Amino acid sequence: MSVILESSFNIEDIIKTPKSPVRRTEPKPTELLIKLRKLQQAKKSLAEEVKETMIFRCARKEEEDTLTAEALQLEGTLHEKEELNRSLQLKCEDIQLEAQRMKFENQLQQLMEQHKNLSAVFTPQRLPAEIQSAEYTTEQLLKAEQQKLEQLTKLLDGLSHTQNAEMHMGTCEKAP
Repeated sequence: MSVILESSFNIEDIIKTPKSPVRRTEPKPTELLIKLRKLQQAKKSLAEEVKETMIFRCARKEEEDTLTAEALQLEGTLHEKEELNRSLQLKCEDIQLEAQRMKFENQLQQLMEQHKNLSAVFTPQRLPAEIQSAEYTTEQLLKAEQQKLEQLTKLLDGLSHTQNAEMHMGTCEKAP
């Protein structure tokens, strides 16, 4: 934002004295007074322009200071947020590592429980009972197998008798 202030007068116009080749006389007091008044008016005008320029300069300086302060504040906020972001990333990584460790601990705990259950089932004190239970189950299975074999034998015998009878009848019918 630049503003160019222009003066409404030209100082050279005021200072110039009319040059006439014919006459070289001293200026009259009235002419000097008129020039003096013009110079005073020019001085006053320049003083006002200087004052306006100073006011404008102060306003620009205040605006610049405000913008600088705001920029510094924004930079500070940016640094705080970047630091917070780094902190949160580290915290997230820590939580992920903790979660992995807890998952491993849970798996280890489950394996330990399974081991306890297995060791409780297969203790030396329970071994005779487990052997007796296995023998009993084996006996029951053998008995069931024996019954099935007996049933099959009966069925085969019955089938053989039926076939023999059918064959005997078939031979009797063929003989006249």
